[in-house]
Amino acid sequence: MVCGPVMLNVILYGIFPFLLIYAAFSDLFSMTIPNWLSLLLVAGFAAAALTIGLSWQEIAFNLGISFAVLVVGFTLFAFNIMGGGDAKFAAAIALWIGANEYTYVFLLLMSVYGGVLTLAILLYRRLPYLPSWLHRFDWLLRMHDQSVGVPYGIAISIAAIQIYPKTPWFTALGSELIL
Repeated sequence: MVCGPVMLNVILYGIFPFLLIYAAFSDLFSMTIPNWLSLLLVAGFAAAALTIGLSWQEIAFNLGISFAVLVVGFTLFAFNIMGGGDAKFAAAIALWIGANEYTYVFLLLMSVYGGVLTLAILLYRRLPYLPSWLHRFDWLLRMHDQSVGVPYGIAISIAAIQIYPKTPWFTALGSELIL
């Protein structure tokens, strides 16, 4: 066992959701999702997978789903539809969600929330000018700029937070959780 149940609880209930929230705010305020965040999600998956005893076959399926999401994400990046950080972030989350029915729900929710977010930003950008008191917030000015993309990490994070409690991690741990 790599780490005990208390450490696993910290990873599952603390670090993972915190990283999702951090990524959403990072993307909103700076239009970037740091690479270290996606790498930390991958490392956290490895620790959690070994702790709960995922089989090598389950790990391989999760890696396959993650790789597929990464390929689609980088394809969208190549066409300037999605950011590279968003693609890596979505793939790291897909690693956690794995190969099950929740993967499709996550991808669907991510798409719907991304569409709503994009529409909201497009409507915001249609405002002819911003009130002067908003000019002190760089991120609001950036969001108003037509040449700037959409902080899709927000949609990815919201979808992941919503679907995460329904994933196999919680059923696999069952009564071993220490709350």
